[in-house]
Amino acid sequence: MLPTHPGYRTRGDRFDDMVLDSAQRLHDIWGKTLDGVRFGVDDIPPDLEALAAAGTPAPMGAYTPAAGDDGPMITVYRRVVEQACPVIEELQDLVHDVVVEHTAEMLGVAPETLDPVYRRRY
Repeated sequence: MLPTHPGYRTRGDRFDDMVLDSAQRLHDIWGKTLDGVRFGVDDIPPDLEALAAAGTPAPMGAYTPAAGDDGPMITVYRRVVEQACPVIEELQDLVHDVVVEHTAEMLGVAPETLDPVYRRRY
């Protein structure tokens, strides 16, 4: 679809939608437990150059605890996740797994207990 059409969505927009869909799925399952949790997308981790220099693999996401008036934040790194996904059809599943892993870290539970379909789709 051409960028001038109203239905045009960039790859970044579609990725944002995937993260929001996963967050909504978890909220539907866990309800009030996830109230106040923010979910977001960054293109790359903030310290990517240092990680690459050290030979450390780049993280696909991060959990940032609540600070001040801001609630906890789950961030998914779009470029890292897209690069790690060998098949575009599996991107939604990988995005969901990253969201589940970091949300589970925040809650202190195993990812499998947070979402029963975690890592069972591929």
